[in-house]
Order: sequence, then C-alpha cells, then structure tokens
Amino acid sequence: MITKKIRVYGIVQGVGFRPTVNRHAAAAGITGSVCNKGPYVEIFAQGEEKCVKDFLEKLENQPPKRAAILKINTEDVKEEEYGKFNDFQIIESEKTKGEIFVSPDIAICEECKKEMYDLKDRRYLHPFINCTCCGPRLTILDALPYDRERTSMKEFPMCPDCASEYEDPATRRYDAQPVCCNDCGPEVYLTGREERGRAAIIATRKMIHDGGIVAIKGIGGFHLCCDATNEEAVQRLRTLKNRPAKPFAVMARDVEAVKQECLVNEVQEEILDGHQKPILLLEKRKKSADSTGLCKSVAPGNPKVGIMLPYAPVQMLLFRYDDGIEMPDYLVMTSGNTSGAPICRDDKEAVEELSQLCDLTLSHDRKIRIRADDSVMDFYKGEPYMIRRSRGYAPLPTMVTMPWKGQVLAAGGELKNTFCIGVDGRFYLSPYVGDLEDLRTVKALQETIHRFETLLEVEPEVAACDLHPKYNSTVVAEELGLPVVKIQHHYAHILSCMAENDWKEQVIGVAFDGTGYGTDGTIWGGELLLADYHGFERMGSIEPFLQIGGDISAKEGWRIAVSLIYQQTQDKEQTMEIVKKLNLCSEPECKVLLAMADRKMNAVTSTSAGRLFDAVSAILGIRTKSTFEGEASMALEFAAEAYEKEIWEIDEPADGESGPDEEKKEPEDRLIMKTGSLIKYLTEKKTEGIQAEKLAYIFHQKLADLIICGCRKIRKKTKCNCVALSGGVFQNRLLLRMVEEGLEKEHFTVLRHHLIPANDGGIALGQAAYAMQYIQEGK
Repeated sequence: MITKKIRVYGIVQGVGFRPTVNRHAAAAGITGSVCNKGPYVEIFAQGEEKCVKDFLEKLENQPPKRAAILKINTEDVKEEEYGKFNDFQIIESEKTKGEIFVSPDIAICEECKKEMYDLKDRRYLHPFINCTCCGPRLTILDALPYDRERTSMKEFPMCPDCASEYEDPATRRYDAQPVCCNDCGPEVYLTGREERGRAAIIATRKMIHDGGIVAIKGIGGFHLCCDATNEEAVQRLRTLKNRPAKPFAVMARDVEAVKQECLVNEVQEEILDGHQKPILLLEKRKKSADSTGLCKSVAPGNPKVGIMLPYAPVQMLLFRYDDGIEMPDYLVMTSGNTSGAPICRDDKEAVEELSQLCDLTLSHDRKIRIRADDSVMDFYKGEPYMIRRSRGYAPLPTMVTMPWKGQVLAAGGELKNTFCIGVDGRFYLSPYVGDLEDLRTVKALQETIHRFETLLEVEPEVAACDLHPKYNSTVVAEELGLPVVKIQHHYAHILSCMAENDWKEQVIGVAFDGTGYGTDGTIWGGELLLADYHGFERMGSIEPFLQIGGDISAKEGWRIAVSLIYQQTQDKEQTMEIVKKLNLCSEPECKVLLAMADRKMNAVTSTSAGRLFDAVSAILGIRTKSTFEGEASMALEFAAEAYEKEIWEIDEPADGESGPDEEKKEPEDRLIMKTGSLIKYLTEKKTEGIQAEKLAYIFHQKLADLIICGCRKIRKKTKCNCVALSGGVFQNRLLLRMVEEGLEKEHFTVLRHHLIPANDGGIALGQAAYAMQYIQEGK
C-alpha cells in the first residue's frame, strides 16, 4: 500500500476535473481525495502500487476534454501522516496561494446539443444548458476557487433534480457549477415588453425572419443580429450603425452551411467546430450571379468573410426551434455596441446604446461579470493567425521561461486595447476591451483590470504603458498609484513577438504599423530595431514623410499620397499635374495641402508604414479614403493577391516589371529604406496606364525586398541573425509571406505571431515582459 500526494496545474477549474479524477479513482480501485485549491487541484491517491500507477496514467492521458494540464507534481507521503482513506471523496474547495489559471468560456458541447433538442429530455430547448465540459466560465466568475457561490449563478439556487445531478459522480453534471434547467435557471425575456421564455424566443425569431434587427445577449455581451441573406436588412443595419463598408461577422447554422459559402480545409473545420469557436476569416466561394446565400453587403469588396458557428445555446435556438418559423442559414452577428464603445453587457447599456439600432432586445438575467467579445482568427500557412484574441482564448497565459519573479500590470495600447497581468513567467492577456478614444471603454478597462487583479490575486509592483503622453491607456496606468514604466510602442510590438515565441536573445525587430509615438517626438511606424528585453536601438526606418492633416490623414490616404508625390517632385505645378492625372483630389484641395506642407502646418514627420499603404492604395486608384481602420490597405492587399492568383493561373513570371533599384545613400544616424523611390516608380507606372493590381503586387514585392535588405545590413553590422516581425501591417499575409520567405532564404531565424495578435491587441504582452525585466534589474 502506497500513498501519493499529486498536484495538477493548468486549466483544471471549471472543466469537470474533480469528477473525472473521481471516476479514474473508482476505475483504478484506489482511495483518497481530490480538492480544488484554486491555483491547482490536490489529489491523495492511496492503494496498491499497480493501482496508483494505473490511476496516474489515466490522470495524465485521459483528462477532461476541456482541461489543459501544464504540469503534475507527485510526491510519496507516509500513511501515518494523512491516515488511511476508506473511500475516494471530492472534498470542499480550499483557498491557497500559487499559480492561477482561469478557464475561458467554452462553447456548447455535442452532448448538450443532443439533449437540448430531445423532446423527452427535461432540458428540451433550454437556453442555458451546460455541463462540466461546456458553458460560461470567465464571464460569470467573481473569484476563485471556481464554485457556484463565487459566480453570477449563485443567484439561481438549484432545483432538487439539478442538485441531484450536481452531486452524483455518474452524471455529466457532477460538480458543474453553472448547472441549471428550465425550472431553476436564468430566463430570457424581451426588454420593455412582456414576453419571457418561449414567447420571447419566438418573437425574436419572427422579427429576424421578417427582416428586423434584434440585439441579443450572449455569453460575453450583446450582438446585433439580422438575416445575413436579406440585402435590405443588412443595408439597414449598416445605415443605423453608420458602418458603410466594414465587414460584418456572420453566424452560420452549421458546418455544412459554412461550406456552402466558404472554402474550408480540415484545420479550419476543426477550429470552426471546436470548443472555442472564434470568428474565422474564410475565403468566399465563387458563385453564380443568381445564387442565394450571403448577401453582398455582409463583406463588400472582400474576398473573405468572417464566419462562426453558434457557441451559446440561445444562439442555436435562433436557428432551430419548434415554432414552425423557417429561419435563414446565416445571421449577421456583429458586436452590440455603438462605434468606439465597448460591447454592451447589461440591459441598462443595451437600452441606452442599442435601442436606436434595433427593433427588439432579447436579454436574460444571468449577469456578465467580464465582457468577452468574439475572437477573430485568420490563417497563415495552414496555421491559426490571431487577429483579435478574446472569448475562448483569454485569459489563458503566455508562458515565458525567463527566470523572472514579480507582478506587473501593462495597460496596453490606445486602439484594440487589451491589458496584461504578468506573474513571474506567466502573462495573462485580457479579453479584447476596445478603442480607448471613448471614455466608456476607458471605464470598462479600469473595471476589468480591477476584476482581473482580484481573480489572479495580484498586487502589481509596477504599471507599464505606452510612451505617448496623451493616450488614455497612459492615463489609466498613471492613476493606479504605482511606479510607471513607459515603453516605446514599436519596441513593445517586438517584445510581444519575442515573448510569444519564448525567445530570449537579441533580435532585429521589424515593426510595421499605423502609428506610434517615437522617442524623438515624431510618428513612427515602419521601423527596424535592434532589441532585447533590456532595451532597443532604432537601426532603420522607411523614408520619413510629412503626415499632413492630423487625425483625418489616417482616414484619407489621398492626403499622404499628395504629400509623398510632392516630396519626390519638390515642385508644386508638377505635383498638381500628377495629382490631376491620378484623380486623387480636387485642385483646391491639392493647393491647400501643398500650402500646409510648405508651412509645416498641422503636419508631423512620420515613418508610418500603415499610411504608406494608404497612400499607395490612393495612387493606384484602389481607395482614396477609408471608412474604417485599414480599409484602403486591405483593398491594396486584395488587389495584389488577385494579381498573384492570376499570374499563377497563367504561369507568367511574377516580376514583369523590375521596379526601382534600392538606393544606397543613408544618413549617419540610421539606415533608410528608400520607399520614396518606390512611390515615384508606382506613380510613373500608374500614369502610364499599367494595371493597378500588378503595381499593387510589385509594391508588396519591393517593400519586402527593402525590409530584407535592411535586415541583411543590420546583421552585417551587429552579427544578430534572428528577425521578429510584428505590428498591424503584418496582418497582411502577402507581405508577411514575402518577408518571411525572403529572410529564410537569407538564412535568418524568423519569429512571427501565432495566437497573440500582431496588431495593437498584442502589445500589452510586450509591455508586461519589459516591466518584468525592469523589476529584475531593480531600476
């Protein structure tokens, strides 16, 4: 007879871990106990050596479906120390200090789906059905350990039948904290109307069927929903939301419906129908003009559509219910918020912000403690490539094997904000918060930081934030009452890429994005940095230009285009002639802009790669203005990709035009990638009538060449052979591929992002990593 004390670390709360351990113990014929300690699950296993060994193998190889075991510590203990166990018991949770892992929310499982549509089951059509394998976790959590009394389900006492299942090790709901049924669980209702339960769901389905718009409360917040096959309904939602072109997310009935509209490979299907269910950016199928399905207004001018499957029971009921209403296979399911505000999470916010945007609001009385917007995922070389990391993924930590000790908080960026809490080598990136230009989002950030500090039981020693003095994220960090460490924006991008890849050595960082405050007070955004966790040096950049017009220049690429052309010609008349040929703007607009350039009025020196893309998009006649962030740049990428597809199909050599040669003249302080010459070349070729798609492709190719050449020169100077690629511009998969493959041909080690976004949604990780190194050095 032996006794072992076992500690299991990882996602072991809220995933049915203790009931599974209990079943394994019964199967192996051992006695003992299992207890949830908060940071870990503690098990005592007593029995014959063979039986205990069998139990340990089961524990390691057959954990619950949704668990993620990071490590198991096992030690022998003497029987007299803990006594003889007569049976195996799940004992009450106890609180202790240590490593904490919080489970994200989990999409409805197959077993619950079957029960929900089983006429004989007592949870038939129950909008909140869940079990140990699925249901809300992070969004209902008040504190750890994860038990019902520390969640928003504490307001719903279990009925005798649910309590019986909860206490019976033989059931799927043994120890399932959110367990409930139609008799004892939360209830759906229409706000401002009498309908509740079944009547509310039928009214919602009828409204969608008839072409209306409904706000629907889900797991992590509200969505705005309408029929995605109804052009009129989608156009009306666009008008009400003031969103003329930005793609809407779509929820499809099932995998088969997705395959009708999109190309789906095996890896994508597995994630699409897995337990996280993010929005996947999938390529649209080519369809005949008279075919039905998604209407054009869902994602106009975009070769892809963002699509997901239902992950909450109430969403499944929108598609299938026993009321005889025929519902479409596709619903628009876009975040329920007004532009710039965080996703709404309660009735008060929904009434204030969404009532003017919809015809009905379907809500429920289970409180959402932490907002969790849908995650958005692209694919690159057959692997997930995260765009927005939120529901289903946050707050799983990024693990870094540096010997760090301490606790830090990073406030993140101004746009696409997420924050990060670092504890030793674990970095917990929050769900997506939003853009901090809106004070409601700032309030949501402050509230979520406080809740995370409580959940993770941390007291940060320092707060990290962006270098920009006027960012609201900087203000939030400064108001925490902690010592503040400020980190340059693009340096944080590179550290984020290093941390995700657990890279410890120095790198050449290629940070390309829209905007970031530089150490010299100018706007950076097309940077080559030499970086490690101790600091960085700016080694190079794209050619600086004048960004004229303040914030509006980020939306109107023609302004940057005029500025870049003027920089090349140094002649007003010649510039105006080129601008007229390219139809960039009116003559009066051009004159005003050139006068502002001469006087340096409302103009700042910039090396923004994002604005460079906008300018090229305008010069090539693809988009002169953007109605949403990145619109012109995305259109430029799509044009280049379409040309690449075309030349592959006709097997034409890729570079029919050689493009400009790289110039070698450089200032003493840093290497300059000669993007000005590239602009001159593209302008000349466009006025000669060369195809815009071809020139878009050449632009990507030549920009990639400039980046690779810059990295080669830095390697020669510094002997550094690893390159990290980060920043929102690297969401452009064509540029990413050209740069990555080009660097690999030059025998560089290349780091890129995977499940941490390359955009500003990932920089909090980099800020936190720097702050952690900062406290090790005792600065």
